[in-house]
Amino acid sequence: MKRFLASIALLSAMLLPIAVFAQHALPRDSVYQLDASMTDQSARSTPLASRRGRVQLVSMFYTSCRYICPLIIDSGLAIEKKLTPAEKQRLGITLISMDPKRDNPAALSRVATRRKLDLKRWALLRPQSADVRSIAGVLGIRYRELADGEFNHTSALVLLDAEGRILARTEQLGSVPDPQFVAAVRKALAAR
Repeated sequence: MKRFLASIALLSAMLLPIAVFAQHALPRDSVYQLDASMTDQSARSTPLASRRGRVQLVSMFYTSCRYICPLIIDSGLAIEKKLTPAEKQRLGITLISMDPKRDNPAALSRVATRRKLDLKRWALLRPQSADVRSIAGVLGIRYRELADGEFNHTSALVLLDAEGRILARTEQLGSVPDPQFVAAVRKALAAR
């Protein structure tokens, strides 16, 4: 009997790390599988996977853009206005620069300040140059740098669940949010 109990104790000790690892492993289709380190608007280094644990709206932008990128921010703000205060607190909004050469933390911080973004929920991130294409690829965002330093790019908001799986996307930008996308955001927040 003692051997039996010792065997069970040993087996439990061996399986516990596997159970803990499985509990913390990312799903295969999580965008957080991408090993990308970034710098935020406060010059803190942060991995993309640090956004895990909270439903996220994610997009790519660049701070010197005068046309579409401000509409991406307007879209995030408009979606926030459609949410209850409790829903808003459970949602993160992440904007990732496609122009890390110019979008240093000071430039990101200026945008956050000028647009009065709540940095408890919003994050403006600057990836390493080598990671921009990979990040755009997993988010389904196409971009091309032009000779004048501007970018042609897909303008979309991507909804991620707390584990980083893509749930929905919209290319309807501006102060009137896509009602189907807002419904998808609410559904994701309710699932938490």
